[in-house]
Amino acid sequence: MDYVYIGGVRIEKTAVLAPMAGVCDYAQRVLCREFGAALVFGEMASSAGLVYGDKKTPKLLACGGNEKPFAAQIFGNKPDYMARAAEIAAEYKPDIIDINSGCPMPKITGGGAGSALLKTPKLLGEIVQAVVRTAEKTAAGKFNETKCRVLPIPVTVKIRTGWNESSINAVETAKICEANGAAAITVHARTREQFYSGTADWSRIAEVKRAVKIPVIGNGDVTSAEKCRQMYEQTGCDLVMIGRAAWGAPWIFNMCDGNVTLEKRLEVMMRHIELLISDKGERVAMKQARAHAAKYLRGLRGAAFFRNQCASLTTQEDFLNLIEKIRNEYENN
Repeated sequence: MDYVYIGGVRIEKTAVLAPMAGVCDYAQRVLCREFGAALVFGEMASSAGLVYGDKKTPKLLACGGNEKPFAAQIFGNKPDYMARAAEIAAEYKPDIIDINSGCPMPKITGGGAGSALLKTPKLLGEIVQAVVRTAEKTAAGKFNETKCRVLPIPVTVKIRTGWNESSINAVETAKICEANGAAAITVHARTREQFYSGTADWSRIAEVKRAVKIPVIGNGDVTSAEKCRQMYEQTGCDLVMIGRAAWGAPWIFNMCDGNVTLEKRLEVMMRHIELLISDKGERVAMKQARAHAAKYLRGLRGAAFFRNQCASLTTQEDFLNLIEKIRNEYENN
């Protein structure tokens, strides 16, 4: 097994779970870790929300021991706010703090954050520097229980290849992040304009890898074990990140792809819902479980009928009844 170090954090060189808003909560992260995800990223937390004391935002930074190594992700476009957000995030003891400058959603980019920062790489560099300095301050002069000096939390940055095809600047942006103290860079090989459509251009990941000395994490269109291997080979990246392909298929991290039995699929789906309920309570969990359940059924013969039924799940009993219907359907056909 090969390993990659991001700061002082040792990570197995398999694949890591991407941060996905509304998807990569505690339940999703735990399952992916159980199936071998080498590192998991939390949902992105708003720096403004943290600074102004929003009650829900800090929940996005919390992590359990069964999730580690864990990266807390923050977003914003003001260096002082991002520094304060990093200070708050550090209180939750993440292994890594990640700066999101890759999210393409209008509600994020409209405020100048996420992938909008690709249009202002100098500002992104100032943000990275502010967050790195904060990480260094939180560790300064501290020692752990074995009297070893506490290392600063490494700061990483997630970017895209550029705002659009006429402004590809991943190499420039990565160099600026590195110069300002970033410990690693993730490249989603699409532009902001592409969102999640089209094809990821892995050659851009390779360009960034050749341009910087820090570890580079490749992201985009990795949907199988074979695709994971191809990305390593074609780009030379240090780690591969898997996002949407892991939703409803956390077993992708043990490289068995989608070749799982129906019973195993249902077993993992049930555990996912149980984790959701234990974390959020039945009422909230079951609303979120509808989308997760539909993803688990993806690709099954005649699954459209059962995916439609997922939309009406309101209790754990409803979910268990659905599981039984699925079993009966496939056993009798």
